[in-house]
Amino acid sequence: MKQQVHEYIIIGSGASGSIIAHELTKAGADVLMLEAGKRFSAATFPDNELDANAQLMWNGGMDASADASTLFIRGKAVGGGTIINQCLLDRFDAMALDSWREKSGLPFFNSHDLATHYDAVESNLSLHHMEERDWNTNARLYVKGFEQKGFGWAPLRRGQSNCGTGNDCMTCLGGCPRSSKQSMLETFLPKAEAQGLKIQSEFLVREVIHGPHLVSIAGYHKNVATTLYAKKVILASGALGTTELLLRSRLQDRLPALGKGFYCHPQWMTIALFDELIDSHKGAFQTVKSDEPRFRKAGFKLENVFAGPIAIGLLKPGYGFEHQRFMRRYRNMACIEVAVRDQDPGTISLNKRDRLTINKPLSDVDRQKAENGNQLVADMFHDIGANEVMTSPLQIGLHLMGGCAIGNDERTSVVNEAFQVHGMNNLYIADSSVFPDAPGINPSLTIMALSHQAAASILRQNSMQSATSKPTREAVL
Repeated sequence: MKQQVHEYIIIGSGASGSIIAHELTKAGADVLMLEAGKRFSAATFPDNELDANAQLMWNGGMDASADASTLFIRGKAVGGGTIINQCLLDRFDAMALDSWREKSGLPFFNSHDLATHYDAVESNLSLHHMEERDWNTNARLYVKGFEQKGFGWAPLRRGQSNCGTGNDCMTCLGGCPRSSKQSMLETFLPKAEAQGLKIQSEFLVREVIHGPHLVSIAGYHKNVATTLYAKKVILASGALGTTELLLRSRLQDRLPALGKGFYCHPQWMTIALFDELIDSHKGAFQTVKSDEPRFRKAGFKLENVFAGPIAIGLLKPGYGFEHQRFMRRYRNMACIEVAVRDQDPGTISLNKRDRLTINKPLSDVDRQKAENGNQLVADMFHDIGANEVMTSPLQIGLHLMGGCAIGNDERTSVVNEAFQVHGMNNLYIADSSVFPDAPGINPSLTIMALSHQAAASILRQNSMQSATSKPTREAVL
């Protein structure tokens, strides 16, 4: 029986998989992409917060740590996490890259070497530095508080093309209805499809089996058991998805570092109530950021953010009349978030019931960072006239990183300098699971840059192999 064998199969369609698909198809390769989520468009994204959470995120946005202290949010749709993030695109600084170079032993983690890949990615995106005309009242209060304290701030850089003058920017957390946000669905994926990429959505991969010539992929396509084959497979399902897949493939014994070194930039939101209307849910609700060297050195940053009423309701402890009183003042709320550069990693594993288990306790050091940041935020809000300030006890994990760290030591890493899984030359990873530690900076752009670098490495290796062996498109199985 003849079974088709693809040149490449990519598992995951977010910031990593889409970049790699674009580069491979541009080179003329046969590429199939598998995505567990559904395919949406600007016209079909859910039009409310509840449905967006349920349809665009794994487990409704409610992946929890083993001790239920932290909620982890990750995208589940064609386009991956870029569908539900704000497309804030920053390059890593020397502090982050120096740490990666030291931990991984890989010299290319420096601004000069990565600049080529950053440039290549950015050339395909429409980028906008947020201006004062983009600010809503929440941003104005943020800047006022910073300037009164003498803290440095800077405009955010966002991937967007034609946001116009609309006042519903926060709907982007559930998919951009204007085709403006530079998600993979609007940028790299259409180009890759025009170059021949095939996408199968609603395909849940459960196992990969690596062989010397082929990789087998077992899973369910729209609930039908399916097995596929490829010469090379790229795992691009993010820190949780990629790590879980390797664990389900029973590779723990071959990869001693698998599931270790998990980071998430723990975040806390502080909400302030004012007498006047703030309407933080309207307009471009993320426009400015902290740019304060003292914060960077202390291991946290302050973000100008807000959330929909369902999320705000979850952040407020308690219930009954007091909770109702609080929520009735939704339009009077301003918000600043503290995000910690977590120092102590957690682990990802499967429990006895074969379910994903995330252990990410907060160390005393990281908790002190959070308390320092939250106190600064509370002081700023009181200084600019807030009559009530509430820091939510709920920890949120948005930037999920690690579990398959890159490095040159097989005892402490899962992936080598060529982005191959150690000992498995036909299996690659370049998503956020390869991060050696937490950078303390939004990871999206660097995931793309590393994936661009990985694609170049994959193509070089394929070219060298093609020079010594005749490729086959089909195999007898």
